[in-house]
Amino acid sequence: MIYRDFQGMKLSALGFGAMRLPVIAGDDSRIDEAATFKMVDTAMEQGINYYDTAWGYHGENSELVMGKALARYPRDSFYVATKFPGYAASNWPKVKEIFPRQLEKLGVDYFDFYLFHNVCEMNIDAYLDDAKYGIYSYLIEQKKNGKIHHLGFSCHGSLEVLKRFLEAYGKDMEFCQLQLNYLDWTLQDGKAKVDLLKEWNIPVWVMEPLRGGKLASLPEAYEAELKALRPDEEIPAWAFRFLQSIPSVTMILSGMSNQEQLEKNLKTFAEDRKLNDEEMQTLLGIADKMLSVGTVPCTACHYCVSHCPMGLDIPHLISLYNEHVYSGGGFIAPMALGALPEDKRPQACLQCRSCEQVCPQQIKISEVLADFSAKLG
Repeated sequence: MIYRDFQGMKLSALGFGAMRLPVIAGDDSRIDEAATFKMVDTAMEQGINYYDTAWGYHGENSELVMGKALARYPRDSFYVATKFPGYAASNWPKVKEIFPRQLEKLGVDYFDFYLFHNVCEMNIDAYLDDAKYGIYSYLIEQKKNGKIHHLGFSCHGSLEVLKRFLEAYGKDMEFCQLQLNYLDWTLQDGKAKVDLLKEWNIPVWVMEPLRGGKLASLPEAYEAELKALRPDEEIPAWAFRFLQSIPSVTMILSGMSNQEQLEKNLKTFAEDRKLNDEEMQTLLGIADKMLSVGTVPCTACHYCVSHCPMGLDIPHLISLYNEHVYSGGGFIAPMALGALPEDKRPQACLQCRSCEQVCPQQIKISEVLADFSAKLG
């Protein structure tokens, strides 16, 4: 197992994510405890010492099952992380109720790592309104009391949301968990987010390294390109090697659903095989080609914005469209759009085509926004 240094600690570079545990009869809320215990046993034997869960995973049962699985081991043999569920507005006033309940569910006296969960467009104002909700103050108090050893946050929001959160709380954040992989390096401004965090001297924790399994296999032509460079490297391993090559990445979380996935990942993380320049450029080139299919080639020049009678942030809407189309749906685009006033959403487009007259890329913007509205229902 590869290890990374973090404040004098040795963290396994591969973290055990508990969002996609094995389940019974396809029911996400019914975790297969026997299979999960076996996976945790294998992980512990092979050197994984970081276990990540959250309040809402598996219908609020992930913390309970992970608590049972880890209780069989000495407390100082593992690090456990969980999160305050600020992704739901109903939870914003309940930090004082939820936090102690999480300690009970996991059966621990303290959390090694604790996060503001999913900082995004929908909750950034609530997270920053400490006078009303007191989430930040309470978590800082718990850190002083020793109930939290290391405080950080996860972020699915835009670069601007990340900037706002850092400007308010960055001085107290010890790590940031991002959705990061060689597709989201550009699709979700991953590179810019990593660079911003580097300015704050905040290390990166990675979620979705395989983008929900999308990077576990590739079209035959792309696989052939990679096999020509590393004949012995499995295709999913390329996604992990990409992340191993980013200096500020400390922790790579993988939500493994079965023993086979775990054992393959353990094999990958038995050695550190960073990409050289040629390999990195080849992989990012493949990502560009993958992203070019079905997405809109907007360069965010903003010429369109000044010609929109509704004042729509068209480049932002197109970036969300690209995310939604490439992901085949998902929560990120609806989440971001939900934070916008109704008159700034795709359906507010008047179909006047004024924007199209000045678009250097000759994008049929009115058709893109109409399609976006239709896809969102």
